[in-house]
Amino acid sequence: MSLFQRHRWFAAAAGITLAFAVVSLTVPRGPVLTAISDIGYELIILGAGAVMLANARSTEGADRRFWALMASGFVLWACHQFGYVYYEVVHRAKVPDPWAMDVVLFLHTIPMIAAVVLQRYRTEAEQRFRVATLDFLLLLAWWVFLYAFIVFPSQYVALDLAVYDRNYNTLYLVECAALVLVLGIAASGASTGWKMVYLNLMAATALYAADSGAINLSITSGEYQTGGLYDIPLVAAASWMAATVLTARQSNLTSVPPSKWQWGSRMVPRLAVLAILSLPALGLWTVFLDKSPSASRAFRLSTVLAAMVVLGAFVFLRQYFQDQALMTLLQESRRGYENQKRLQTQLVQKEKLATLGNLVAGAANEINHPLTAITNYSEQLWAKERLSDEQNQLVRKIVNQAHRTRDLVTDLLRFAQQSPGEKILIDLSVLLQRATQMLELRHPGGKIRVTLTIAPNFPRVLGNANQLFQAFVEIIDNAMDALEEAGGGSLEVTAHRLGDEAMLQFSDTGPGIREPERVFDPFYTTKPVGKGTGLGLSAVYGVIQDHSGQISCQNKLEGGALFIIRIPAASETAAQVAGAGGD
Repeated sequence: MSLFQRHRWFAAAAGITLAFAVVSLTVPRGPVLTAISDIGYELIILGAGAVMLANARSTEGADRRFWALMASGFVLWACHQFGYVYYEVVHRAKVPDPWAMDVVLFLHTIPMIAAVVLQRYRTEAEQRFRVATLDFLLLLAWWVFLYAFIVFPSQYVALDLAVYDRNYNTLYLVECAALVLVLGIAASGASTGWKMVYLNLMAATALYAADSGAINLSITSGEYQTGGLYDIPLVAAASWMAATVLTARQSNLTSVPPSKWQWGSRMVPRLAVLAILSLPALGLWTVFLDKSPSASRAFRLSTVLAAMVVLGAFVFLRQYFQDQALMTLLQESRRGYENQKRLQTQLVQKEKLATLGNLVAGAANEINHPLTAITNYSEQLWAKERLSDEQNQLVRKIVNQAHRTRDLVTDLLRFAQQSPGEKILIDLSVLLQRATQMLELRHPGGKIRVTLTIAPNFPRVLGNANQLFQAFVEIIDNAMDALEEAGGGSLEVTAHRLGDEAMLQFSDTGPGIREPERVFDPFYTTKPVGKGTGLGLSAVYGVIQDHSGQISCQNKLEGGALFIIRIPAASETAAQVAGAGGD
């Protein structure tokens, strides 16, 4: 894009300003020049406001709020200018002084100030949006109070035209200066695209404010004429703003990082406190130093009291929403910390299992060869040689211990050789029923009650049926062993859907687990010597992790252990594909 194409709207604004200057210098003072000036100025303001509304529709979030607030300011500005068109063009009469529409002109910069200040809210959380809304209302209430306190007494309570003009012009210039200031601060921390927008709006606003002050002075002295030289800077400022908005519409404006806007988050609360603290001072000034008529002083005191109530309520609500946002942030931080801690624990457990698996595989293979020889020779000696009773008893012990060692080696190899395996769509309820029925046969006597409850909407999962079956058998078998040692009890197995996961719970009424946080550590066991290797639940942990699930263990308050397994449910697409394959 060429230099002229990038700046064509600014060139057009300069052309409009030049054309208006020529008209102002060549057309005689009268209704024609007044109509050209008033209507042309109105069309420029309306055009800029319309483009801002279009920008608001094409953006979202904080940028949408920025353009919407700016557009509302231009709409108020256009309403004020329409009053000039109505009086000077339609009725060919002078605008009254004082004029009720002066309030509209005063208010039109407030949404623009709010647009810049509230641009710091880059996140769209509900609490943040509420705080932003309260900040805007607080800003609006503060400027309305200033207008009511400073201007209203001489405008409506006890009319004094000279005081009114002086107070209004001064307060309006202060308001415009505030807009220039916040635009400059915003430009200092903005990205390149937004910096150009802010700087152009700041320069145009400064030009407008300076010329407005000059026009107000000329109106007071009776020298002002609509369409005269005083109006040329006004047209230039409005055209400059319109060109800035049109250029921004065609630019890719990069969002400002939140860290760049820390001034905003500190400025609004401090200004709110300053506003609250200034109210008693203004009230004391009204009582002891104000020389206005008594009606004006009474009105000012009433305004101060009303402002104290309104601004105090806004500050209270703002702090309340800030506290709510802080509580939400703390809760999110706590959940994030817990998730991070859980992921770290899972990662450490995986590394421990992987490292131990490699070590165990090598050690088990080395042990297996001499162990096989010991077993074979001991069995041959036991079977073929004539031994005394004492020797026979010793050989039997050797064979039994060799078999126990072989079982341990087998467990070690099974633990070390865990592999992902092929995963298909499976029904966990079938595996749970098979596991519970098989283990109930191993523990006859009726002292242990096993109940299985499966919800109707329990989902299927993608997994390895053999691995998951062995995992369920291990958990249920451990629970039954604990219940058997306790003299009986009950084991309740439940399966239901929780969001997008299949959730399984194994709850028993046994004595519980001494150290539930270590139950998945390799070689950790609470069983007597000779009854467990401590590798079963470690293998279960690896299987569940391989299925992208989670497993946890805890002791219940009423007694007993609780194992919880969560496995992602199969998607509807996978279920449909599996169903089609089965057909």
